[in-house]
Amino acid sequence: MEFSITTRRLPGGVVEIVPHGEIDLETAPELRGAVDAAFAAEQPDLIRIDLSEVAFVDSVGVSALVGSYHTAKVRGAHLTVTEPSEFVYKQLYISGVVGLFGAPRPRAASADDRAEPLAFDP
Repeated sequence: MEFSITTRRLPGGVVEIVPHGEIDLETAPELRGAVDAAFAAEQPDLIRIDLSEVAFVDSVGVSALVGSYHTAKVRGAHLTVTEPSEFVYKQLYISGVVGLFGAPRPRAASADDRAEPLAFDP
């Protein structure tokens, strides 16, 4: 699966970063770069990372999110995470950092996310 990031500047000093794909060893630096770039044009008050398009995050991805949080804090902005899948939420919870990001609730699994059992009719 290809990894990409969409970044939008919204009214009220909000920057929304939407990664698409998996956040892991290969893609975590791109996420950190997107957060750094959010400060290039003008100072945001809030950076919101929308994880609705992220199906997988590993420990390096969690570390990138935590590092991004600290970068934002040092630069005078707040960073939150929204719309994590149940898997991503569990990774954040198990890592003990879910509260750092505003304690997002996991998004409800869509029909595409749930594996349907195969019917077997002999």
